[in-house]
Amino acid sequence: MKPVGNIFIKNIAQLVTCEGRGAKRGAEQMNAISVFEGPMAVIARQGIITYVGPMSGVPEQDVRGCHEVDATGCCVLPGFVDSHTHLVFGGYREDEFQWRLRGDSYMSIMERGGGIASTMRATRKATKQELVASARDHLDAMLRQGVTTVEAKSGYGMDLATELLQLEAAAELEQTHPLSIYSTFMGAHDTPPEYKGREMEFIHFLLQEVMPEVKARGLAECCDIFTERGVFDHEQTRTLLTGAKAMGFEVKMHADEIVPFGGAELAAELGCLSADHLLQISEQGIAALAKSQTVATVLPCTAFSLKADYAPARKMIDAGCAVAMASDLNPGSCFSSSVPLMIALTTIYMNMTVEEAISALTINGAAAIGRADRVGSIEVGKEADMAIIRFPSYKFLSYHFGMNLVRDTIKSGVRYPVI
Repeated sequence: MKPVGNIFIKNIAQLVTCEGRGAKRGAEQMNAISVFEGPMAVIARQGIITYVGPMSGVPEQDVRGCHEVDATGCCVLPGFVDSHTHLVFGGYREDEFQWRLRGDSYMSIMERGGGIASTMRATRKATKQELVASARDHLDAMLRQGVTTVEAKSGYGMDLATELLQLEAAAELEQTHPLSIYSTFMGAHDTPPEYKGREMEFIHFLLQEVMPEVKARGLAECCDIFTERGVFDHEQTRTLLTGAKAMGFEVKMHADEIVPFGGAELAAELGCLSADHLLQISEQGIAALAKSQTVATVLPCTAFSLKADYAPARKMIDAGCAVAMASDLNPGSCFSSSVPLMIALTTIYMNMTVEEAISALTINGAAAIGRADRVGSIEVGKEADMAIIRFPSYKFLSYHFGMNLVRDTIKSGVRYPVI
């Protein structure tokens, strides 16, 4: 049973609520993060928020038995939602990173047996205990940065046994770690060697032999696929995600990362929760996402790591898209879960305002995993997930760049001090 608590956060200098139960779309909404100057207070009982308002209006009976946290001089925001990670994996690829630094392309490394295939081999050799221990370390680091909900993908097994093992590791962490974990099945991360040249046959293997087991065991809520030239095409993507939806999975897509491939348009057509990466999204793709309910998820640390152009977040927001941002933590293209780096890159290099960055990392991140009704904002009835930063304004998140400003992370009404 995960810990839940009764908590009274008092004397808040500035409270950012990001109110909403769906994604904020376009510049006007994403900039409207709802800021209240203090002294403010938040009360939660049994992990659920019961009061948000001024200190002068705190119901005395509501704070009885609560753990008091003094937030004098601090800003309080919703807990951050990292809606795209490859959390559970075996091995590392530090040598490949050095190859990229000297100019080798990500695709060229994949073609000679590196990339996802390298991590597949290491993950297939790993035990569940090893996978859990490694992922736990990353979750601990995320908790210290104010992250309270994390999406975790499989996809480094691409066979029945290892895909189940990855998802079982995530399920164990969901039960034993404070953070909430949203599990995504991503068997179609690449084509394993035994199926090379038979990609559609591999898709049918996933649909017929792997995904029914995943569903029967309740190990994943969502299905994702890497739609990219040389990986999986539109027909293969449509077959997998249509089948996944028929089984009751939500669906997502890695789209338009390396070349323009029409992935965003297909994600919108298929009703994906999110289309992620989008470095090479077309004007037509932006328009399609703006008209759809699909969240456009940008992964700035991956573009930074690959020395690639950033996703056109400004264009997407101005067109009316709902934009989220996430870390893409993985052992290859982005071995980082740094919230401060994400915020710095989006505000300094991707022309997002700090308010838009906050929306992207809270309520829109929650919408990208279908949980905006539960997390992503500070509202009565929602889970008591918050980040307390040690400065009196949210603007320090971009101003004091590259630094972890989180003093306390509050998860389900339980305080986890950082400093």
